[in-house]
Amino acid sequence: MIGSTFAPAQAIGAEAGTYFVAVNGNDSWSGRLHKPDVNRMDGPFATLEAAREAARKRDTKKPKKIVIQSGQYFFDRPLVLTDRDAGLSIESAPGAKVYIYGGRKVGGWKKDGKEFYSAKLPGVRDRGWDFRALVVNRRFCRRARLPEKGFFKHLSSFNVPWMSSTGGGWKRKPTKAELTTLKYRPEDLGPWLDVNNAEVTVYHMWDESLIGLSAINTRSQTLTFSSPSGHPPGAFGVKKYVIWNVREGMTQPGQWYLDRTAGKLVYWPLPGEDMAEAAVFAPTIETIIQIQGTRDKLAGDITIRGLTLSVTTTPLEAGGFGAGRFEGAVSIALAKDCRLLDLEIVNVGGQGIKASGSGLRVEHCHVYQTGACGIRCRGTGCIVSDNHIHDVGLTYPSAIALQGGGRDCEISHNEIHDTPYTAVNCGGQNNRIEYNLIYRAMQELHDGGGIYCFAGKGLVLRGNFIRDIIDTGGYGASAYYLDERSENCLVEGNLSVGVVRPSHNHMAKNNTIRNNVFISDADVRLTFPKSSDYTMEKNVIFAKDNIVLENPDAVTRLRDNVLFSEKGKVQFHRLRNYSQAGSYQFEAGEGNLLFDPLIAEFRKGLVNFDPKSPVIKLGIKPIDVSSAGRRPHKVGE
Repeated sequence: MIGSTFAPAQAIGAEAGTYFVAVNGNDSWSGRLHKPDVNRMDGPFATLEAAREAARKRDTKKPKKIVIQSGQYFFDRPLVLTDRDAGLSIESAPGAKVYIYGGRKVGGWKKDGKEFYSAKLPGVRDRGWDFRALVVNRRFCRRARLPEKGFFKHLSSFNVPWMSSTGGGWKRKPTKAELTTLKYRPEDLGPWLDVNNAEVTVYHMWDESLIGLSAINTRSQTLTFSSPSGHPPGAFGVKKYVIWNVREGMTQPGQWYLDRTAGKLVYWPLPGEDMAEAAVFAPTIETIIQIQGTRDKLAGDITIRGLTLSVTTTPLEAGGFGAGRFEGAVSIALAKDCRLLDLEIVNVGGQGIKASGSGLRVEHCHVYQTGACGIRCRGTGCIVSDNHIHDVGLTYPSAIALQGGGRDCEISHNEIHDTPYTAVNCGGQNNRIEYNLIYRAMQELHDGGGIYCFAGKGLVLRGNFIRDIIDTGGYGASAYYLDERSENCLVEGNLSVGVVRPSHNHMAKNNTIRNNVFISDADVRLTFPKSSDYTMEKNVIFAKDNIVLENPDAVTRLRDNVLFSEKGKVQFHRLRNYSQAGSYQFEAGEGNLLFDPLIAEFRKGLVNFDPKSPVIKLGIKPIDVSSAGRRPHKVGE
């Protein structure tokens, strides 16, 4: 038996410490062969758990590798890696396509009415199997929604001042009733609403709460939530909400809902979709791979490379700021020197990656079509670079595409686009946010930006290229945003195109905005409410319409800038708190010029000026952010 098990492994030259996993494997085999032998007496493992256990038996000081062959693998529980797995690498075989799903394939579809199909699912009635994401033929499907477009307007109010996050939040703490009830208009909802199925998104200013219902009172037109919302309905003057997951919301092909009352999944096929052939996946877990240490024993030196992870869910509760409460398809905590490389994470209900620790690296990953955030990585000395992140926040629009934090970290050369809220959020100390390409962010929510920094100390924002961010209302949208308690930060050598508010600064101080180029085919607004001791120098601001700087008293050093409005209006507005308290036309001086900067080109990120440009005598340097975004890379390098 020993000879038949291990001699073939030596014959194919298997590396010491390498274990194979394949869909045609067997956990009773050695895992030392990449395919079954001719007698089917030995071969690869069938599961990663078996491969992990075999690797753990090897000397922990030596490297170990798990190589996965092409195929689809289904997890009903996370693969958990700990300090016992130090030195382990899990990767796809060369050229292999490895798909790992945190759920099950759904079959047994039957007609359900004229246009729908349904499949009975175990555990749905008692919420033992409950989910908020469905993947059909590699498509993140839309849930049943009321109204079909837009929002319902509720009648609840919460007229309590927000004192800022630094000021402690609400001036008066919301009551339990204020956090768990919503008054609706009688023409919108009624006794037909199945509260066992219905879920509601209550919109706030910069986030939302997706929660369940426990009751509807049709006499008082009141919904009661099954768990508290993050903010009371009506807070910030926002009165929007949406109902999900009811049959009445099935208005278009491609939608679905989970009928807990009947214990079934209901789907409306797209034209031409054959439900006998459709690949339908329903999630069972939040996390597929979990790297988890303890305070005494950190999980360390683990690499995950070249896998595709898909299909996860989230619990039914408010996600908090940035939908940050949820786990990732890959979750890392209390870890050091771990690496996530060349991963594709797609069609997941929660976060793509949620990681914290020291020396972590997340590089060359493609994260998209996520219910919540793309990548959240914070800690000490972490690097998040060369990732492609887009189409996030499909369920939770407050989701942040890429969130950092901690200290001495680098967020660089990422390409981020099509996000409902902020593209990059980072606080912490001495972190660098450099050469990222960001576009079409802030498409739904408010009070965020392309790069939004809260309570950052000594942050550097350099060489980034942000374009095409529109203001959808509320507290607005910005390109580069330094918020409360951000101090001693440097915003330098960045470009923004098509953003009306390229620089927003709120309750921040001692920051420097230097040698940036801000271009808009409409107005440009530079805003500094409740801020102080700013340096603003050697910037070029070009607007087709007007330029407005709000709270000029915050800028104690304003010099050597070029501010040019084709309409000829460059106005400074004084503020008292957040209200305008006088305005005046800005006059050139202190090296500041109001002449046309004669920008020769800028569309591709290389900003050049005509030789006759006035910027030259001010010592303003041309900027080149054409390399912002992902750098060329071959998988496996």
